Amino acid sequence: MLLDTYGRVATDLRVSLTDRCNLRCTYCMPEEGLQWLAKPDLLTDDEIVRLVGVAVTRLGVTEVRFTGGEPLLRPGLVDIVARCAALAPRPRISLTTNGIGLARTAEALRDAGLDRVNVSLDTLRPDVFATLTRRKRHHDVLAGLAAARAVGLTPVKVNAVLMRGVNDDEAADLLAWALAEDYELRFIEQMPLDAQHGWQRSDMVTAEEILARLTARFSLTPEASDDRGSAPAERWLVDGGPARVGVIASVTRPFCRACDRTRLTADGQVRNCLFAREESDLRTALRSGASDERVAELWRAAMWGKKAGSGLDDPSFLQPQRPMSAIGG
Repeated sequence: MLLDTYGRVATDLRVSLTDRCNLRCTYCMPEEGLQWLAKPDLLTDDEIVRLVGVAVTRLGVTEVRFTGGEPLLRPGLVDIVARCAALAPRPRISLTTNGIGLARTAEALRDAGLDRVNVSLDTLRPDVFATLTRRKRHHDVLAGLAAARAVGLTPVKVNAVLMRGVNDDEAADLLAWALAEDYELRFIEQMPLDAQHGWQRSDMVTAEEILARLTARFSLTPEASDDRGSAPAERWLVDGGPARVGVIASVTRPFCRACDRTRLTADGQVRNCLFAREESDLRTALRSGASDERVAELWRAAMWGKKAGSGLDDPSFLQPQRPMSAIGG
């Protein structure tokens, strides 16, 4: 298993398939994009499947989430999903995506073994979407969401980041829309993971502010704390349920104590925390002929050194050198 010194066990693996993205969200990267990883540095499809296999068969991982960048840009995605779904014991497999291209791939991904999707959408207004992402692809995201729901990749979860003075007036409208469309909405506090290092705590729309906007229109009943488990989102029943809304308060209400995640970047580095400044190299081990057991040993050692918390509240906190697009969501 992937145990750390605080007794936490990592069973949830986040695998970044690429650092590339077809959007340029203002809270993630500059308009001109970033210098992408060179192709030889990226894990091959076979290497990804092998590492997922090590995690599932030797290290106790039960949940695998493919992320990016934008994972739908990975040409071999459907085959990767199918090969990972064939592992025994079979992990539950999900995808975090911006939804662009999902309309044409949702059925193939479901048939390959994908269980569900998380789709990022911060606004219902096409003009605001263009401002936030610097691309006019709002309709493509909506189409991707509808396709995921139609083929049964449920529950379809929608992730929204509110930006002060841009879309923070849409909180209640987003929830009303999600309820009508049968999507599960989760708001995420903006985190210090932008490539520009321009994040400011004072600019962030906090969980308390989000809840205040929602309770102005809806009745929210908190779920029992023991129902949350290691999930990052605190959840509330909306108007008595069964529909729910979640808030991931990574900054103001960190959930580090129950964290069960391990992360693998597109170039084969293990990260034991989203905000870690250190990584452990598995790619070199693979390409040097290491056995699966040796790879597992390196992975265990990487997780053993996980810190108690992200350190966001420490005055000495330093933002990771890699932005979110390179780490994986």
